[in-house]
Order: sequence, then structure tokens, then C-alpha cells
Amino acid sequence: MSTPRDRDQPDEGSWQEPAHLGGDEEAAKAPDAPGGGTPAPSWQPPGWDLPAATPDREQRPVEPPAAEEPVDQSGHGRRQREAGGPDWQGRGPGRGRARGEVDRVFAYEGDLVGAQGWALQHGWTVSDGSGPQDAGLRELVASAPVRLTKDHRPASVLRGRAGALDLVAFDVLYSSGRYQVPEYAVTAAPLLGSVPALRLSPARLWKHGVSGLVPVVSGNPVFDTRWTLLAAEDSPQVRRLAQDPTVHGLLLGTDDGDEFWTGAGYVAAIRPDGHRPALLEHHARLLTAVVQALAAGY
Repeated sequence: MSTPRDRDQPDEGSWQEPAHLGGDEEAAKAPDAPGGGTPAPSWQPPGWDLPAATPDREQRPVEPPAAEEPVDQSGHGRRQREAGGPDWQGRGPGRGRARGEVDRVFAYEGDLVGAQGWALQHGWTVSDGSGPQDAGLRELVASAPVRLTKDHRPASVLRGRAGALDLVAFDVLYSSGRYQVPEYAVTAAPLLGSVPALRLSPARLWKHGVSGLVPVVSGNPVFDTRWTLLAAEDSPQVRRLAQDPTVHGLLLGTDDGDEFWTGAGYVAAIRPDGHRPALLEHHARLLTAVVQALAAGY
């Protein structure tokens, strides 16, 4: 009968710890060991050995620090940071995430290279929209063909000449507490004579506040498919605008992203964006053609 004490006294043929785990040294020198009696190399876990600390160890080149991101000096970037809105790269407030596809599509792109700087270079004036000369712009904003609230107001107002046309351009800013977001860009030209209320909009856009307005066709099926002219009356002046070939050519060459309307003594263009130099020049070309067509009968 065996007892636990018998385990401390191994018999012949009983289990012994393998030599490579630190057992009997004589077992490591057995004749069947590789190399004719040469001790077998001790087993070690992979990665146990460390490389020799040689002084000529290969040196990795030090990578230069990453360049700092450019600082947005435009008024838009400053307004967005102060308001806690998306920063100039389209990231959310206080977040470091990269912009996704939705962010890139809907990111605010106003004043990327400085609409105010462009205006000053061209001799235009700049105001914040709160001065006495800007009082009439609130009435123009209220008549816009988009849904706005009492919290929308004109801001970053630019005034100057484009060719023979006097223009005023501004952002329609949604301002509620510390939340301020430029939602629309408006460019307007003062009218010298009376013009009936009218809307010239892409046919694909939903029409807001058009009660009392009647459609006026141009006779150009391509133009009438993409653009809709609505007016308070079907007058010769409105028909000249509807049939003007220059207006047709310019509008058919756009992305159908602008709307035009008359109100508060102006004819104006609006786009869901913020102002930037390219948009200022784009609106100036379109408004020049529209004003010339409306003024042809004066």
C-alpha cells in the first residue's frame, strides 16, 4: 500500500522533471542527446532573451514634429468658436473627430478666404448690420422666400459697386443667446423704379409664401423646366425678365441654388450659405442681368 511519503522517493522508471526544465544534469548529457552527448539548449519562452546592449545599435531618425494646423483668421471662424458651433474644419464643439461625409456636405463654407477682406480690397465698406444705414435690411430679410424667424438678422454687411451696379451683401445670421450661425447669404441691388413683387426660383425648390403670385412662363421649355417665375401681375416688365436670353443663359449655367425676389425696394438673391468672394461675384453677375432686364422698359 502506498502512502504520500512514497512520492518523495522516486523509484526506477518513475517520473522525473525533464532536463531542459532544470532537472537532473546527467539526463541532459544522455547519449541520445543531439550532438553526441552535448547538452541540449535550454528552452525559453519566445522573446525571453533581450538584444545585446551594443553601443553601435541602429539609431532611428527623429521625425520632425507635425506642423500646426492653420489658424482661421476670418470673422466666421471666430464667430463659430465663440458660439460653440462647428469649428472652421467642420468638427463639433470641443470635439477632435475628423469630418465625415455628412459634415463635408453640410459644413458652413462662408468667408473661407475672407469676404470682408475681398470687400475692402475692392473699396467696399463693412458694417455689422446694426447701424442706421442697415435698418432697411431687416425688412428685406423678412420678405425673403425662405422660412426665417425673429432670431434671424443681417450681419457682416458689405456695400460697394460691381460694374455699374450698387450692391449690398450680407449674411442672414441666426442669433439666439450665444448660438450664432450664418445660414444664408443675400446680395441685393436697390431698384430705381417700381417693380411688382416677384419670385424667380429653381423649379426643384419648395415655394414658401407665394399666395397672390401667378406663374409667368418664358416660352423656353428648357428654362421653364428648371426655373419658375411667379409675380403679383403678368406685366410687360415681368415678361421681359421671363424672356431675357441673357438671364436664361446665366441661370441655366448654374447649379440652381439661388432664389431671387423683390422686396423693400431691392431685387435680391439668396443662397443657403455664407458669403465668400466667389459667391459675391456670382451674385453680382446674376443680379446685373436681372436688373438690366427689369430696367429695360424704364
